[in-house]
Amino acid sequence: MPNIGISGLIIILVIALIIFGPKKLPQLGRAVGETLREFKSSTKNIVDDVADDFKIEDSKESKNEKTTNIN
Repeated sequence: MPNIGISGLIIILVIALIIFGPKKLPQLGRAVGETLREFKSSTKNIVDDVADDFKIEDSKESKNEKTTNIN
């Protein structure tokens, strides 16, 4: 992932200001923020679901090992 410094951010903001204008820029920022928040939340939910699935599989394997050891 490229590192963007302060000068790079200023250039991006100036270009966005020229393209979208000062009236649309706050709406655009809000929309981008909401989209990133939703993406982050969805990603976290997916990671949590996968982790839960692995925990369930691990507990099943533990039970199978215990019954095998008993027999």
